[in-house]
Amino acid sequence: MPSTLFSKARKRLKEAAKYIEVDPDVMVKLSHPQETTVASLNVRMDDGSLKSFRAWRCRYDDTRGPTKGGIRYHPKVNMDEVVALAFWMTFKSAVVNLPFGGGKGGVAVDPHKLSHGELERLSRAYVRAFARVLGPDRDIPAPDVYTNAMIMGWMAHEYSTIVGHPSPAVITGKPIVLGGSLGRESATGRGGYYILRHLEKTFGLTPKKTRVAFQGFGNASIHCALPLFDDGYKIVGVSDSVSALYDADGMDPHKVLAHKEKTGRVAGAPTFGKACEMSNEELLVSDCDVLVPGALENQIVDDNAAQIKARYVLELANGPTTPLADKILAQRGVVAIPDILANAGGVTVSYFEWAQNRAGYYWGEDEVQERLRKFIEPEAEKIWRIKQDKAVDMRTAAYVLALDRIGTAVSARGTRKFFKH
Repeated sequence: MPSTLFSKARKRLKEAAKYIEVDPDVMVKLSHPQETTVASLNVRMDDGSLKSFRAWRCRYDDTRGPTKGGIRYHPKVNMDEVVALAFWMTFKSAVVNLPFGGGKGGVAVDPHKLSHGELERLSRAYVRAFARVLGPDRDIPAPDVYTNAMIMGWMAHEYSTIVGHPSPAVITGKPIVLGGSLGRESATGRGGYYILRHLEKTFGLTPKKTRVAFQGFGNASIHCALPLFDDGYKIVGVSDSVSALYDADGMDPHKVLAHKEKTGRVAGAPTFGKACEMSNEELLVSDCDVLVPGALENQIVDDNAAQIKARYVLELANGPTTPLADKILAQRGVVAIPDILANAGGVTVSYFEWAQNRAGYYWGEDEVQERLRKFIEPEAEKIWRIKQDKAVDMRTAAYVLALDRIGTAVSARGTRKFFKH
């Protein structure tokens, strides 16, 4: 039987448990999702027809607080993926010590084939279907693949209509004017930027001598590439879903972004030397010092891990590296900064947005970014120390830290040692 994304995710849990004393009750609780809800969303299309879309919401674990996680719109979304992503969110929240558990949602749809009206009706239908699951004290969605601030605004409004009063804290990643937080759009990429800059001396990186390639040039990668370039790092590769662009002499991501916004593609963007167009697969094994997979899961796999030339991998995407590929990278001395740390800036600023909504008091963008930096840098430091102390890779170290925090919370309610007569 082929392994699923969720079964691969659970291997991380079992690996971390080898390096820390964990009560068996904790492993039982974390081995299965707490609650997964499935629905069919019936949406009236512009041509008058009725179309049904499969949808899911998983609340994986709420031991440390309300579940938190995005909603993605993608034609290949399925329950296994949603559960795996909710599992990762549980550990991501614990890694950066947020008072949240993990959740995730998805709809099997190609949003590019929907009109704006159809997209709004689908989004509101999602909230109606899962209204009993959601809530600012229960389960708090956010944007994910192919969802954005406007969609979150529709969803928050639909939930507020259902409960009969404004409830902005039910969803994060909203438009600023509807209760969103400044700095949320850039948070995922900026969090990865802060981590790389914080660890650069530990890694022995010199910005002007460090070449960085971004597989995927969406929101997360853009907001990591821009400040890295401004700090002197050399950006040598970027890609979109169609193709990749590589130039050993580097490129200005500001100009690449402007080109992409104008043409819809990175191909043909100006670079500093002779650009080479290639596939996403080729970009993964291109010549660089830091590789940033910022697209979808399962990009660094068993077949290409041995060909990765980068010394460091900064995972802005969720689950871009398979467990076996992880081992291959570690054996070759490649340091992977895991997704549950590298892209945790998004959920951290989502927490800030939730807290601001609850308080009715909002912060400036500089304050948000400084709070993010102060939140995320100490956790990167702790994970690096665990890596060194236990002689493990950074991913295992991150799971050890998260598992310890979740396990402590589970034990605080009593385990078999307490209840055994």
